Amino acid sequence: MNQDLQSLVARPGPNSLGWIDEAFPGKPVLLHAARPSTYTPATPVLFVHHGVGRNGAAYRDYWLPLAEHHHLLAIAIEYTEASFPDYLRYHFGNMHNQDGTLNPRDLWTYGIVPRLFDALRTAGVTRRERYGQFGHSAGGQFVHRMLSFGYRNRVAAAICANAGTYAMPDLSVPWPFGLGETAVTADSLGSLLKFPLTIMAGTEDTKTTGRFFPKGPRSLRQGETRYHRAHTYVQLGHAAAAAIGTRCAWTVTDVPGVGHDGHGMSIAAAPVAAALLHASEPGA
Repeated sequence: MNQDLQSLVARPGPNSLGWIDEAFPGKPVLLHAARPSTYTPATPVLFVHHGVGRNGAAYRDYWLPLAEHHHLLAIAIEYTEASFPDYLRYHFGNMHNQDGTLNPRDLWTYGIVPRLFDALRTAGVTRRERYGQFGHSAGGQFVHRMLSFGYRNRVAAAICANAGTYAMPDLSVPWPFGLGETAVTADSLGSLLKFPLTIMAGTEDTKTTGRFFPKGPRSLRQGETRYHRAHTYVQLGHAAAAAIGTRCAWTVTDVPGVGHDGHGMSIAAAPVAAALLHASEPGA
């Protein structure tokens, strides 16, 4: 297993390696980097989170021309089925086991992201202080749930696209479809609502017959389609903020003509992520 993170930026274009997080010995993730020709350690870092297909290399390839054009180091983190099987370990962050027992926070897979960023800084791959995240489909589920539990201190940009379900900002709805019965409190919910989260919704992401479309009763209460659920999530965020007397910094952006398509949503997300990341540390 290659732990030399410098190999991710050894040459322009695509680079990959296996990496083991300290909390998950023997369970590697695969890192697929899109390194622009203009890369330096000051280049903004964007972590890309794949969908249910666990196809990190494909998502990296979507970002190859985008990273070059927008001067980003995009790293797709692939949570392999062998290391992190099923939705509990990926979409839902390994918070709970099948029987509902809570895992220690140290074993939540959400923590892999900030620890990887620390490792990239230690290896000299980046000297940035903050990073960005883009998640599509199951990756969008992973990212917004990760942010919900406080893993956002060093996140300069977060974009979730076409998620199948959401942990709605409602403490009366139990996890994982809400934030009830978790450690989230009214105070921490307010902090989450003030985080500038961008939700992207493909206007054609309205098919309900796919194998992986969540169609249980709790999912359907969030909306008829993924497109509608994205809007429900942000609407409820603003309503929750009003109810507790704070503001909501969440936005929802429609992406015309795009369905459940990681490539198309990556193209739409790239300029948004780049603008936020380049502005977060001018001259880094």
